[in-house]
Amino acid sequence: MAEGSAIIDYIRRFVDINEEEASVFNTAFKKIFIKKRQFIVQPDFPVPNRYYVLQGAFRAYVVTEEGHDHTVSFAIDDWWITDYNAYLYQQKATMFVVALEDSMVLALDFTKEQELKIQNPKFETFFCRIAERGLAYQQRRVISNLTMTAEERYQDFLNRYPLFVQRVPQYALASFLGMSTEYLSRLRNKRVTKTKNNI
Repeated sequence: MAEGSAIIDYIRRFVDINEEEASVFNTAFKKIFIKKRQFIVQPDFPVPNRYYVLQGAFRAYVVTEEGHDHTVSFAIDDWWITDYNAYLYQQKATMFVVALEDSMVLALDFTKEQELKIQNPKFETFFCRIAERGLAYQQRRVISNLTMTAEERYQDFLNRYPLFVQRVPQYALASFLGMSTEYLSRLRNKRVTKTKNNI
């Protein structure tokens, strides 16, 4: 699938745009190849872009003063990622975003995004709707962290986002779920054993 049709198919899930509008929207993006382990966001640097993932996988994380890292979010094909606080307020980043695989993204510059919103209210509606979805996702995550056990959080994530479980490293998933890699490994082994016993 062509890069242009991918992002146009995506926006059309939220707003109805004609071919001329699709062309305007598409030309605002820049296609970039990102190598595995390459950073697209780093602390203390500006964050000019948000990224739509055409193909690949990314991890956003923070590192404490003690050197412990905590995964904030993931993105695979058809997802967005950046340091949103830094991007939206045009401040320096406070997190890392790194490619977990060789990846292809469409980068949208902050200024171009503002121009799109001014140019056409449909574009503003689109960005508003994906922001609302992101907010709802973050709320679900906070609630799950407050109300679920570690095993329940893993099962919930597995049910909602099975493709992520296949694509992201175990250490990164454990960090995202707030558990040790060893504990996540035990949960996975327990699930595999249960599945085999039910066959």
